[in-house]
Amino acid sequence: MRHHTVQVPATSANLGPGYDAYGVAVDLHLAVRSLPRAAQADRVAADGEGGTIANGDDNLVWRALAAFCEHHGAPTPDVALRATNRIPLERGLGSSSAAIVAGMVLGRALTGAAVGDRELVALATELEGHPDNVAPALLGGLVVCSHDDTGALVTRRVNPTPRLRPIVCIPTTRQVTADARTVLPDHLDVDDVALQTSRAGHVLGALTGLWPVDPRLSGDRLHEPARATVMGSSAALLAVLREAGLHAWLSGAGPSVAVAVPEGVQDRPIAQRCEALAAEHGFVAKALGFDLSGALACPDDGCGLAGRGGCAQCPRERLS
Repeated sequence: MRHHTVQVPATSANLGPGYDAYGVAVDLHLAVRSLPRAAQADRVAADGEGGTIANGDDNLVWRALAAFCEHHGAPTPDVALRATNRIPLERGLGSSSAAIVAGMVLGRALTGAAVGDRELVALATELEGHPDNVAPALLGGLVVCSHDDTGALVTRRVNPTPRLRPIVCIPTTRQVTADARTVLPDHLDVDDVALQTSRAGHVLGALTGLWPVDPRLSGDRLHEPARATVMGSSAALLAVLREAGLHAWLSGAGPSVAVAVPEGVQDRPIAQRCEALAAEHGFVAKALGFDLSGALACPDDGCGLAGRGGCAQCPRERLS
């Protein structure tokens, strides 16, 4: 068995008005390495962010690996997994999607199955339920997802503008995505639908650098107002960030808040203002970069990018 290490980035979905359609990868990672089964007692050993993580066959990374093998008719390799997670759990930063993508990418690497990334996005979406996190976790960058008239999933990827950088504001409290969906409205009126569509187009153009961001257009009418009723601290932080002229959104289902700030030495006071506002509301602000690589898999005896050792993107460097 040729063992591999994979790394998968965190993601921030929705980006305001792009509900269940927009997502971007950011520079926090889950790294998982396969090992001989006899190397450790548990199926999965993990450290890093979060509390208790399942260490048996019910672990989400392992379940995704097994699902990939079953889908492609390949025997599931009897391996152990060693994971280091830097993505806070249940904070709206795609920790579950990262685990699913890690398992599937590792399954592809271990079995040698000839499966493209777009097919892997579709399979990961079946397991996760929504593509807006799994697609950027796999592909990196900024991804827009939709379904055509036949129901087929369509994804498009682009690099975010280098003139912006993300800051994620993370609270101590958690929020289960399934619970956050229960507060959403069943319907929007026509005016709100039109507003949602126009703002989504603006946000996409702003984050790709076609025109400047406008914080007045970063909010939506579908999920953020509803979730504000159960995430008061997140709603309050969103409000003050936008009042300060910053492009901010509720990250995924929350409760984290993401901000796109100008990139440059002269823009440091803007980032400092964002960090100060986050601290005032009980959030920890992490200044990150956009992850453009997406999921990477490297064999123990080589490099998945350069074909040799010493690569700056090596997933093995992220294992503790």
